[in-house]
Amino acid sequence: MSPRWTPDPNVRRGRSVVYNLHVHLVFVTKYRRDVLNDAMLTRCGQIMADVCAKLGAELREFNGEDDHVHLLVHYPPKLPISTLVNRLKGVSTHYLRQEFTAQINQHITHGHLWSPSYFAGSCGGPPLTVIREYIENHQRPSS
Repeated sequence: MSPRWTPDPNVRRGRSVVYNLHVHLVFVTKYRRDVLNDAMLTRCGQIMADVCAKLGAELREFNGEDDHVHLLVHYPPKLPISTLVNRLKGVSTHYLRQEFTAQINQHITHGHLWSPSYFAGSCGGPPLTVIREYIENHQRPSS
């Protein structure tokens, strides 16, 4: 039996679900201070990729500047974004403070690396107007 469409490697399958969920996350440093350097960003990307893998997600893209980082994460529907964010921030803070104590303590006090807030935006797939049209154009069965 041939598939109705070409298989997409981004579409994952679970026991009772087929999904393709991506989220764009942005974390800023506490007080938006210029803390991060190239070595710290490289290590942060490694840490966050490991955290994602342990949660069943995949870190697709990672980059940043001296005061913030951007992540593109492919995640399963059973994983709440708030849990993902808390784990990413917590684990990365722990290891970065441990490995880069001098750089972080110069700028940040009280053990906080990240601001408590974050940006999360869903991404991927067609624009909402296309989805709206698709749903509107379905033919309802007549009674």
